[in-house]
Amino acid sequence: MKIIFTFDHKSLTATLYDNPAARDLLSLLPLDDLTIDDYGHNEKIAYLPRKLTGEGSELFDNEAAGDLCYFAPWGNLALFHAGYRWSNGLIRLGRLEGEFETLLKQGKFPLRIEPSMA
Repeated sequence: MKIIFTFDHKSLTATLYDNPAARDLLSLLPLDDLTIDDYGHNEKIAYLPRKLTGEGSELFDNEAAGDLCYFAPWGNLALFHAGYRWSNGLIRLGRLEGEFETLLKQGKFPLRIEPSMA
């Protein structure tokens, strides 16, 4: 399943993996009235209206820019635009498609997340 993140008048598409947390995110969509903001030097984050299931979370490797993750302890999505390391509570939900230069624009923006109709 594909989902679309829209902020700063641009859109990013992500393909979700088939895991419990990704399916739980999908059940919340569409989501409006969210905010996406910079966190650290390598990601943008957005807090969800409720926490997702942590079922099926496990250690993963081969972390890379373009990963879409959920950080269970804080209840936020993490869209990585640079390298990062797995940490306890981080669940990989999917991958961003194409270029993700939109994530490099610094600042806080209103965010909409919706299922892709394509």
